Amino acid sequence: MNKLFCYANRYLEKSDWRDIAMLKFCLFSMGIFVGIRIPEKNRKQVGCAAAVVFLATYIPLMAKFISVILEKEK
Repeated sequence: MNKLFCYANRYLEKSDWRDIAMLKFCLFSMGIFVGIRIPEKNRKQVGCAAAVVFLATYIPLMAKFISVILEKEK
């Protein structure tokens, strides 16, 4: 677990405000998935929008995080 926290700290050291904003959008869209309490007629559209935002933010965030992990191990 300490290794994971070390990686997270290094990730944050290399991040700027854009990365933190993407992280917040990613977590927000994940929260929509988990707690979707919207009327049935609008649920599909909101779920699709949350999925698009989640994927658009998760992929670049994980790519940068993996690069931090691989850099640490070299």
